[in-house]
Amino acid sequence: MRKQQIDHILTTMLESHDNVSDLNITVDKPFQVESAGELLPVSLNPPIQQLTPFQTEILALNLINRDRRLTGALLSEGSCDTSYQLAGKARFRVNVFSQKGCYSTVMRQLATRVPTIEELGLPPAFSKMAEERNGIILVTGATGTGKTTSLAAILNEINEKKSVHVVTLEDPVEYVHSQKKATFNQRELGMDFDAFANGLRAALRQTPKVILVGEMRDRETVEIGLSAAETGHLVLSSVHTVDAGQTINRIVGMFDMHEERQIRIRLADTLRWIACQRLLPKVSGDRVAAFEIMGANLRVKDSILHGEAEGKTFYEIIEGSQPFGMMTFDQCISELYRDGLITEQTALSYSSRRSVTGRAIDSIKSARGEKTTSIEDLSIDRAYGENK
Repeated sequence: MRKQQIDHILTTMLESHDNVSDLNITVDKPFQVESAGELLPVSLNPPIQQLTPFQTEILALNLINRDRRLTGALLSEGSCDTSYQLAGKARFRVNVFSQKGCYSTVMRQLATRVPTIEELGLPPAFSKMAEERNGIILVTGATGTGKTTSLAAILNEINEKKSVHVVTLEDPVEYVHSQKKATFNQRELGMDFDAFANGLRAALRQTPKVILVGEMRDRETVEIGLSAAETGHLVLSSVHTVDAGQTINRIVGMFDMHEERQIRIRLADTLRWIACQRLLPKVSGDRVAAFEIMGANLRVKDSILHGEAEGKTFYEIIEGSQPFGMMTFDQCISELYRDGLITEQTALSYSSRRSVTGRAIDSIKSARGEKTTSIEDLSIDRAYGENK
């Protein structure tokens, strides 16, 4: 298959619906795109109702473009990551993976321009993150929740205001930062370095002030990241966890039991912020981000050092620190409901603690003069206790 044919298919998929975020190529399904969180079929000429294993494999191999490293990773590990440029239209982050002996491909459309914190409507804490001089900042969440976009917005803020050297280690490079006030060197896994740990180790010799690590995947990367933060660097990275408490537990759990105490001490000293993200469906049909944000204060440091206890959980600490820029998912989701961006059902289904969100929604309804219960026609039994 020629590149022109692949580009024609990808262009048709990209233009088939509004707000296309992902392209999905899977056996026994038609070509599909994701729009506003929903997979939709794409009509081609001639029409393809079900893709065959041969068709998906040909497409996958052409996207890999005979790259030996990617082919080796696909055969040995079952998946590989790369990028693809659709000339004049879009860039994609590509993941090719094996399933039931066939190959599937998912392509995430990348933004052509780096977004700002204001354009994304991120909480004020993200501006404070860009002002940090050293330590570790983690942005967490499930795949596709916008972690990379939020990190790019923080780096863009640094690029606008600080004259510093920034080194990024990514898989692949998603947002291309222009050379503004800061100096950017963006390195791609496989092309410029062979593993995050090695790339991070090398970055320490490249005199950066800010280091972006695409993902904290293993113990060695975390350990070098902690060392970088301890020596005065600002380290930004992402972790696949759902909330701040689980993020701390995941990092500590990467190390052996006899190392736990030391890691907790190092983490308490270096951690600056954890921002967790979830994407919720809006009433209008698009999606909106909800955040849980935890900053470093004395109570947080104490819970990192000694573990969570009754009355000292990360959730309770964040809940009581809202005046200092922190927020739980439930507080954020309640605000989105108050602003009319999401439905009550969405708010409850995406909340961390359903009872907390339920009480907040009842309070909002009560302030609006709306009903907070479905129980009706209650009256006093005036005849109760009377002698017959």
